[in-house]
Amino acid sequence: MITQAEGIREQSAKYSRVQNLMHKVNEETLMSEHRKQSRRKAVGVDGISKEKYDENAAANIRELTRKMREFQYKPKPVKRVYIPKTNGKLRPLGLPSYEDKLVQGAMAGVLNEVYEVRFLDCSYGFREHRSAHDVVKFINQMIMRKKVNYVLEADIKGFFDNVNHDWLMKFLEHDIDDKNFLRYIKRFLKSGVMEGTELKESDRGTPQGGLISPVLANVYLHYVLDLWFEKGVKPKLRGEAYYVRYADDFLILFQYENEAKQVMQALKPRLGKFSLEVAEEKTRILPTGRFRGTKEDFDFLGFTFYNTRTRTGRYRLGVRTSSKKLKAKKQAAKAWLQTRLTKPLSETMKIIAASLRGHCNYYGVNGNFHAIQNFWKYLRYSTYRMLNRRDQKGRFRYEKYLRVWNYYVAEPHLTTNIWDWGQTTV
Repeated sequence: MITQAEGIREQSAKYSRVQNLMHKVNEETLMSEHRKQSRRKAVGVDGISKEKYDENAAANIRELTRKMREFQYKPKPVKRVYIPKTNGKLRPLGLPSYEDKLVQGAMAGVLNEVYEVRFLDCSYGFREHRSAHDVVKFINQMIMRKKVNYVLEADIKGFFDNVNHDWLMKFLEHDIDDKNFLRYIKRFLKSGVMEGTELKESDRGTPQGGLISPVLANVYLHYVLDLWFEKGVKPKLRGEAYYVRYADDFLILFQYENEAKQVMQALKPRLGKFSLEVAEEKTRILPTGRFRGTKEDFDFLGFTFYNTRTRTGRYRLGVRTSSKKLKAKKQAAKAWLQTRLTKPLSETMKIIAASLRGHCNYYGVNGNFHAIQNFWKYLRYSTYRMLNRRDQKGRFRYEKYLRVWNYYVAEPHLTTNIWDWGQTTV
């Protein structure tokens, strides 16, 4: 017996437009989304937490299913809050109401199955069994093994806030023949934002903090960029060219500089057609690769890619933590430690250990040991200074501190072999 997900994928692969999706959002899938929700998440405008909803979850979800079936369900505005960034500015976040999270999660699950068989191999973000490390492997393989001499770095200005609703619905209608399912997506797009006591309409962009936003973003850029380049631009180029995208971040690798310039010029009107804009200050073409002999480097997904040589003189594309990202993480760690002066030491050390595990899991790639060790040592020393500041009876002896640190925190280590190209799609 095939699962619901397998059934959707099979239908999507067989037919140009997929039907009968709304009934996939049912009591079973909504309850599954309820179980996935974290108890630590902040509440939306409804003020309902998972604990509150859990008091009568079965009846609540049964009623939610009824309202959706009868089209009485209307998403609530997203609650906007701001958190400080390391540069002193504020980052806006969106907090959906609890039932909106459940519905969006269930609908996102359906959309992911519909589009997984339709998305191209060049797209990596928010997709099953794909990660940023796969992108790093891909870039390494292309530059080191293919005829790549130039890289086009481009950035879309405020992508998630500028998605055109009309175009997005047209893209969805091209693949989905279920008016009721699409009706609810449109309701989420138009649900608005609550900032304080003021309700602001949503005339563009995807739902802030919404579980459905990542897959909607992938659908939008699938049509705006992926298909455009892979099916329309690339076949017309004389030299080799390779395109890779992770969410709204993308790179294009070229053999010839003139073709890189042509695509960069074509990129602006292409994005403009769909209400998007290139960030001019973050868009450039630079030489790279084993044939160029350049010291230019470029950043992507928090990593810096640079040209180097092995001890035997062979060319290698090096990868390290971006200095900008490393600096930001140190500043964030310093600010966080200042909030731990009155907290239990064991609790603080457990959080630090978990943070460093996550850091190593992401940045622990071949050739980047020095950078992850640098951050590890920074946290070790900064934590020691924090303990001394809160110790009113005298200095916290370093030898004793090291025993505590080593008890909770593992040594830095590499976790990902980016030279393993066996699973990379070319």
